[in-house]
Amino acid sequence: MSDGPAPMISVFRSLAEIPAGPSVVTIGNFDGVHLGHREILSAVAAEARALGVRSVAVTFDPHPQQFLHPAEAPRLLTPMDERVRLLASTGIDAVLVLHFDAALAALLSHEFVRTILVEALGVRSLHEGGNFRFGHRARAGVAQLQKYGVEFGFAVHVHAPVSVRGLEVSSSALRDLVAAGDMRRARWMLGRPFAVLSTPARGRGIGTRLLVPTVNLAAYNGLLPAFGVYITRLTVGSRRFQAVTNVGNRPTFGAASFAVESYILDFEPVDLGEQTPLELEFLLRLRPETEWHSPEALKAQIFKDVAKAQRYFRLAR
Repeated sequence: MSDGPAPMISVFRSLAEIPAGPSVVTIGNFDGVHLGHREILSAVAAEARALGVRSVAVTFDPHPQQFLHPAEAPRLLTPMDERVRLLASTGIDAVLVLHFDAALAALLSHEFVRTILVEALGVRSLHEGGNFRFGHRARAGVAQLQKYGVEFGFAVHVHAPVSVRGLEVSSSALRDLVAAGDMRRARWMLGRPFAVLSTPARGRGIGTRLLVPTVNLAAYNGLLPAFGVYITRLTVGSRRFQAVTNVGNRPTFGAASFAVESYILDFEPVDLGEQTPLELEFLLRLRPETEWHSPEALKAQIFKDVAKAQRYFRLAR
């Protein structure tokens, strides 16, 4: 669930927009803004406050892998607008969103540091994880970064990986968990439930009011959990509902038809148009998607799914 409106934050989308002044900086894709990211971002914000300078997170749009290797690039946990909102919630003062293109991909590591960190951001101190890579073909790592720190006069802080319940936190590990439908471990790494932000699907009778307890999500380009049935929370505008959600092809009813379909448990009519924002939080996977031998068998299973979800929410209270 979103933590409400993000604090005020400056968002720069080019080097020309950045006002002069010293900064404490971290660079990354920050997909998911998970607990590992948050530890580094909190350290950046704290050091910047102590020094009386601004704190800046530098990220990229599109994700470098989406530009360099589009066929193999991962589906992302968080779209850019949500990533910026989550970054703002860490106490960072500003986000620099660099457009990742051929020119940036070709930039040698020394030029990246000189033009972006030193000249544009006035870096005093830089915080990164130990696996940080940058520059042309990602050839440079933290050892080279530390040498540049000596050359240009800024400190470099290398953070150890964050582990939670024996799991090392990373965006790639998180994506694997979500893709497998493991919402419990994904929540451990995120520090919050995995959520999808979207709008209602078109062409399904959406008007100015939602009068039935079922909502389908519009087509979504980000990462979705594995096919299956989940206990979820659905936020429609400002109203939050308990729900059971099916992700998959609905195989019982003829031709496959992919949908993310949520059945609201504590339903009441609510305003819903085609652009109404929806947030769907995935709390627990109940079962994989199954093709039932009859609609009656499916209906019986849905009753069982609903009962399990209702018990989950009772215990959560």
